[in-house]
Amino acid sequence: MAQEDIFKKLVAHCKEYGYVFQSSEIYDGLGAVYDYGQMGVELKNNIKKYWWDSMVLLHENVVGLDSAIFMHPTIWKASGHVDAFNDPLIDNKDSKKRYRADVLIEDQLAKYEEKMNKEVAKAAKRFGESFDEKQFRETNPRVLANQEKWNNLHTRFSNALNDNDLAELKQIIEDEGIVCPISGSRNWTDVRQFNLMFSTEMGSTAEGASKIFLRPETAQGIFVNYLNVQKTGRMKIPFGIAQIGKAFRNEIVARQFIFRMREFEQMEMQFFVRPGSELDWFEKWKETRMKWHRALGFGDENYRFHEHEKLAHYANAAVDVEYKFPFGFKEVEGIHSRTDFDLSQHEQYSGKKIRYYDPELGESYVPFVVETSIGVDRMFLQVISASYCEEQLEKDTRVVLKLPPVLAPVKLAVMPLVKKDGLPEKAREIIDELKFDFNCQYDEKDSIGKRYRRQDAIGTPFCVTVDHQSAEDNTVTIRYRDTMEQERVAIADLGKIIGEQVSYKKLFGKL
Repeated sequence: MAQEDIFKKLVAHCKEYGYVFQSSEIYDGLGAVYDYGQMGVELKNNIKKYWWDSMVLLHENVVGLDSAIFMHPTIWKASGHVDAFNDPLIDNKDSKKRYRADVLIEDQLAKYEEKMNKEVAKAAKRFGESFDEKQFRETNPRVLANQEKWNNLHTRFSNALNDNDLAELKQIIEDEGIVCPISGSRNWTDVRQFNLMFSTEMGSTAEGASKIFLRPETAQGIFVNYLNVQKTGRMKIPFGIAQIGKAFRNEIVARQFIFRMREFEQMEMQFFVRPGSELDWFEKWKETRMKWHRALGFGDENYRFHEHEKLAHYANAAVDVEYKFPFGFKEVEGIHSRTDFDLSQHEQYSGKKIRYYDPELGESYVPFVVETSIGVDRMFLQVISASYCEEQLEKDTRVVLKLPPVLAPVKLAVMPLVKKDGLPEKAREIIDELKFDFNCQYDEKDSIGKRYRRQDAIGTPFCVTVDHQSAEDNTVTIRYRDTMEQERVAIADLGKIIGEQVSYKKLFGKL
């Protein structure tokens, strides 16, 4: 099945089973804005807990913060967002559709990569175990030709981004023959910059209102509270401040479901270090964050680091953690060495000293910062993408979300075999006992087979069936989602069996 078809099925599945809905759907929706349903909000909260506890519980020198969405407008001048928070946009004159010029070129690079990978895959199938991929890539004429095209395009693209050369970006699009996906034409406008911040007004009257912005990132809330946290928490460098919160960007080219939205949620940690040590910490946090992703068990080969083509104005090093979505490798987390740019800027614009006195060095300085920033919504989409499976069984096909049990919205479904003979009451007793520890669901509608399929589709890792034997010996049948195996266990042991599988402690042990 084509990857595009898989993605469409995934989006439909999210709606059908209460994970994600189009916002304002009864009014025909609002573009690039989504709501999380009853299952989605549970998964989202579990992802946030996994991140928060891995940051704050597992690191003695990382603490939390919850800053406001509305902030003083000068903050965004100091941070560079007013002047530099732009996307290079280009319009197709025939389709009247707008695109990000850099994304069009990145997609072209991905096409060259795909051509090379297809050649490698065909050769690997042909030669079997004796296949030497490295030698093939270095000698095959078709691979070498596409590699040369990739290298040339990559160099031009990188230079254009770093020089902020909008005319060159358009020239690359024209030279590569990149067409509009809608019209199929190459009738492009010039590339121009577009600021992504939403603005609004604050004040009791229209005349006295002042222009403020909805925050486009959560990081600045941490920076302007740096001294408050450091002093009240008696924090010693190195230390970090973690925050989860909403951010807003007026994405003109919002696409790929919840991958790129106008209202989204970020999980960010800013780590304050001594000047000169930032690149060492940058490498440490790269390793730490990649471990966090891989611990979920979605396959190490589906993750990679991607070095930035162009560094942001505040950074001296930057890398993305990318995951292989159905639409290709895309960013789920950014790790940046932000230098002392943000704190120095706020010191200058506010007129307040934002320094740290280092007792070991006997001097004061503006700390440098290493940032880890992950989108909750992208992480949500990654988890769903990695978990969605269609399995062909003997008699039918089952759709199953093989979510890591610790993240699954519902941990346990309890099902009476029939709706009589005291079995529903027995099932309710089990739920009343376990509901304080696990999110449980009672399910008595339809045949037991249909109920299993329904729970598979929402990703419930354990199904417990209460039958007539349960009333006699206090045992039940527990069914495991991924293997569909069943075993007879004592009701008294259910808490321990499930608890071991859904424990964050087990997940943290891999970190």
